[in-house]
Amino acid sequence: SMDSWDQAPAAGVIEELTTADLARLSPPAAPAPDAPITSGGTESNLVALLLARERAAGGPLRVVTGANAHHSVHRAAWMLGLPAPTVVACSKGRIDPAALDRALTGLAGSPLLVVATAGTTDEGRIDPLPETARIAERHTAQLHVDAAYGGPLLFSERLAPQLAGLEHAATVTFDLHKLGWQPVAAGVLAVADAAMLAPLSLRADYLNADDDTEAGLPDLLGRSIRTTRRPDALKMAVTFRALGRRGLAELVEHCVRTAEEFGRAVDAHPRLRLRPGGIGISTVLFRPVVADAVSDEAGDAVVAAVRRILLAEGRAVLGRAVAEDGHGRSRLWLKATLLHPDAATADLLPLLDLVTAAADRALREASAAEDTEVPETERLSP
Repeated sequence: SMDSWDQAPAAGVIEELTTADLARLSPPAAPAPDAPITSGGTESNLVALLLARERAAGGPLRVVTGANAHHSVHRAAWMLGLPAPTVVACSKGRIDPAALDRALTGLAGSPLLVVATAGTTDEGRIDPLPETARIAERHTAQLHVDAAYGGPLLFSERLAPQLAGLEHAATVTFDLHKLGWQPVAAGVLAVADAAMLAPLSLRADYLNADDDTEAGLPDLLGRSIRTTRRPDALKMAVTFRALGRRGLAELVEHCVRTAEEFGRAVDAHPRLRLRPGGIGISTVLFRPVVADAVSDEAGDAVVAAVRRILLAEGRAVLGRAVAEDGHGRSRLWLKATLLHPDAATADLLPLLDLVTAAADRALREASAAEDTEVPETERLSP
């Protein structure tokens, strides 16, 4: 258990070395970065808002985030007793800088925290981080970036430029449960300066007595909002030692490349439509063309039925997402998020025929249901 040094000295050393490497992954503005381990992206976002709240002065912290933000940002604000986050409109799945600027102007005088996203849940989009950082600085707002999904792009020299601007954040959420292939829990909260973690400090004599700390025993209790916790850094350390940064980069690049190839296959298929704007990191949104031949409501019902048919028959597990269709309308899309480092494009192509066959079936069943429904004017009154 990682609640005191004497219970986990070897694990404590491994965590210290591992988090030091993770902290250096994204060069922050301060010279003393740190990256404590969390249970996942939700806890990382919670702790990030907690630390921002403790740094705020002159009134309650106001959180400003995009409509694309992870639900945990809103939950964290509620749990911490903060005002509900101000939600900023998005354009093509990314936070709109002009709308962000207006929102911050309207909250002038309050301590502010901007939460941007690098790898949204629905579309895999990355907010315009450089511009977001400039706007936040102009309004003297703190900046937190939720990079739970997109953070591992930093392993790759080729893909890391997509996260330009991340270095301006005070805190960054990572979750190696995704593009790091770690079993849960595998969250990380990178902070620009280890001193920012001071609000987590707590004294319990049986865990971190003053004299023990003064004698040089590390204080593990002040590195988490949890007390008892597993040595989750161990599995990360094993992976890093086994693969190295280059090895991890190759796996990330493979997933991104496979998603791009799968997206092109969808786009070339005569009976499927790729969501306008292309893929996001390794997330592909698409829907059968027949769903566009009926009303919006009926079309979305067909997409939802396709997912349930494939799931119930044990043929495929697809996600779902609501996103714009390129014409200003929100539609339901099937979602394939490519995270398996061994999956090849050829392994995924049979999915296209499964989707079109399920769409035909869903449309037939919907039409049959309409034909057998008794018109309201012919129904007997009770």
